[in-house]
Amino acid sequence: MTEPLLAGLFVFGMRLTDMTLDTIRLLFTMRGRKFLAGAIGVVQATVFILAVSAVLSGPLNPFTVVGYSLGFGAGVVVGMFAEERMAIGYAMVRVYSPASGHLIADALRAEGHAVTEIPAQGKDGVITVVNCIVTRRNISAVRAIVDRVDATAFLTMDEARLVQRGHFRH
Repeated sequence: MTEPLLAGLFVFGMRLTDMTLDTIRLLFTMRGRKFLAGAIGVVQATVFILAVSAVLSGPLNPFTVVGYSLGFGAGVVVGMFAEERMAIGYAMVRVYSPASGHLIADALRAEGHAVTEIPAQGKDGVITVVNCIVTRRNISAVRAIVDRVDATAFLTMDEARLVQRGHFRH
């Protein structure tokens, strides 16, 4: 009984590793990090082969099948957490504020962020749209600044893939 259980745990660990790497590789691919994504793919393929060969070797073992399935799901979640913690790349933060747009822009500039203010027409009248591209690591700091100045401001964030020139707080 211990050998099939250990085989299931081995497959779970391999599949957890494989899918964690797969998730990170996919996110690096989407961010244009070709060589890093390729290197991760090499390691991922090796781990995948080990996991599949353990499942398919010998008679069918329900522990390896369950380990394979659970490792797949857990690996996706762990990969997303890992990528979130790495916070690689840039984000476009847009702030929509009817009354405090200029104050938000000034507060962000005071903290070293480059900001563009755009007057716009909203549903209820004139608003200011504040655009700021930041490293993903700085998103929470920018959100805190905006909340401090105008807790009712509407924020959106998008991934910014291609970033050239300009000023960025590092």
